[in-house]
Amino acid sequence: MRNRFDAQLHSLDEQLTHMGELCETAIAKATQALKDGSVEQAKIIISEDEEIDQCEKDIERLCLKLLLQQQPVAKDLRRISAALKMITDMERIGDQTSDIAEIIISTKDQTAAVDDISEIGNMASRVSKMVRDSVTAYVNRDLELARNVMQSDDEVDAYFDEIRDKMIAYIKDEKGQNGRKIFDLIMVTKYLERIGDHATNI
Repeated sequence: MRNRFDAQLHSLDEQLTHMGELCETAIAKATQALKDGSVEQAKIIISEDEEIDQCEKDIERLCLKLLLQQQPVAKDLRRISAALKMITDMERIGDQTSDIAEIIISTKDQTAAVDDISEIGNMASRVSKMVRDSVTAYVNRDLELARNVMQSDDEVDAYFDEIRDKMIAYIKDEKGQNGRKIFDLIMVTKYLERIGDHATNI
């Protein structure tokens, strides 16, 4: 009985890892689509969010099955309960990459100054690594890696402040021209900042 339970816990780890990888891919695609101004790629990101949503449902189903059928002891119960909380954060990460994609679609070729804001790419890379490391920390029971993820959130917040201030300076320099486009970029960085928060939750 325990061997079967352990196998199901291993399957849980694999499914969580897969969901985390989907979130990483979504972040990378959203960042590239923003840089390229690619509406088609943005639409793909939105459609692929359904797979992340399905992962949440599948993992939730497995967790409930483990809770109801296996009657886990305290340590295993905490592990399963943590997984249930994690998938909520990962599902939100998927939603926020879709939100970025929606901005790309709404602005089309009008997004301003992306090439001048290398910090957006750096910020996206950082939050993507936070997502990967947070899931890895759970699977490997790596407390040090989990602490590193939490510390990285301060770096992400600093990126947000830096980009926001740079965008405000653009608005002032251009005397309000391209204001909406620049505001959209601020919103993109806000979504990235939230993704970092979700990785910290994990």
